[in-house]
Amino acid sequence: MRRNRRTKIVATLGPSSCTEGVIHRLVERGADVFRLNFSHGTHESHADLLRLIRAAEVHHRVPLGVFADLQGPKLRLGTFADGPVRVEAGAKFRLDLDETPGDGRRAPLPHPEIFAVCKQGTTLLLDDGKVRLQVVDSAADHADTKVLTGGVLSDHKGVNLPDVVLQVSPLTAKDRADLEFALGLGITTVALSFVQRPADLDEAHELIGDRATIIAKIEKPSAIEHLYSIVERADTVMVARGDLGVEMPPEDVPALQKRIIRACRYAGKPVIVATQMLESMMVAPAPTRAEASDVASAVYEGVDAVMLSGESAAGRYPVEAVSMMDRIIRRTERDYPYQRIVDADRAVPETTSADAITAAARQVAETISAQAIVTFTASGSTTLRASRERPPVPILALTPYERIARNLALTWGVYPIAVDRFEAFDQMVARALKVALEEGFAREGDRLVVTAGLPLESPGTTNALHIVTI
Repeated sequence: MRRNRRTKIVATLGPSSCTEGVIHRLVERGADVFRLNFSHGTHESHADLLRLIRAAEVHHRVPLGVFADLQGPKLRLGTFADGPVRVEAGAKFRLDLDETPGDGRRAPLPHPEIFAVCKQGTTLLLDDGKVRLQVVDSAADHADTKVLTGGVLSDHKGVNLPDVVLQVSPLTAKDRADLEFALGLGITTVALSFVQRPADLDEAHELIGDRATIIAKIEKPSAIEHLYSIVERADTVMVARGDLGVEMPPEDVPALQKRIIRACRYAGKPVIVATQMLESMMVAPAPTRAEASDVASAVYEGVDAVMLSGESAAGRYPVEAVSMMDRIIRRTERDYPYQRIVDADRAVPETTSADAITAAARQVAETISAQAIVTFTASGSTTLRASRERPPVPILALTPYERIARNLALTWGVYPIAVDRFEAFDQMVARALKVALEEGFAREGDRLVVTAGLPLESPGTTNALHIVTI
């Protein structure tokens, strides 16, 4: 099932897209990867969704990526005694550990880790920044604040602290239970929410080991301060613009998005842009022109994937949203300057034989007008290097491991295919020719550029480049 584009689409599943028929239609219209949001739903509902995804994978004969998005340490207010309250700018307002329901003067905040880092001048953002408080005095069990921006508060509204690093693990007890359940289902990629520092990823890697790859969601200002170390430790990075846009000025987010994408491309790590990409399609069958431009801008930056959240999970038009995303991507990639713009941020190859071979493969493919680059990979590293080069031709990734094929479904320009294991290099080449013909990437007389690591199935040993004619 060939996609005529290189940028991938991630679709979040939810109430609007939890049936077999809708999932099949999402795949047909362009979804390459599915996100299971563990902030919502039950273990049983997520297991049912995964079963439907795997059935669609078999039906459409295409590897489909799936990742479990863990909720992370959500910070929320407690409850209010008499329903929502309005707080006015300039008023005093107390947050404390007392579980007694709140009123117009105070509210319970059951998070001692917040009070541990609060000091005079600390900013607290409530309900996605709609209400803004500043600490004037604090102790281990409370914080007295001044209301900078007034508004209405109600039960369990979220709390953000853009000025401080909280001394909390990115994996709560709920996350650990969800993680073990997801891994038990066979999900091999997890997204880590609210990453603040490199140590958060170290903790996750120690817990997960080699059972899954990790997507680091960048949504905290402290993560920007440690961006390059986080990118180095992550397998994939997500620009999570929702909370990032709450905790940082909106005018900073576009520049930060470009900075994160550039850092990932230089490191050869896949990167996803997420949140509010086609937000109006929650209720309308078509996006705004500004939203279409937003998606196109990410595509021009060479991002690996763009993600639909509420649009496909809870909106009225989940299938249409995926279809529209596909149309915007394909139109953008057909634009004459697209390849030149993407090439402008192409990373210089590292001084390794594997990177030299991969860079040469791109150059050779351009020189001889090859129809595709074929990579044989056991770990995915050969294919990730090829994608890092952003070649102007498709990348066929042949792997004997279904898990690797599914993980590569997220990667720019890659068409992953699970194949039988090989005993010799000439068998691999013969299989590459057969796949290229069957999948419509090439015809008789066309040429392919083939890269692999010898001996076979030795991770990280890309050392062979071969030109073949069909």
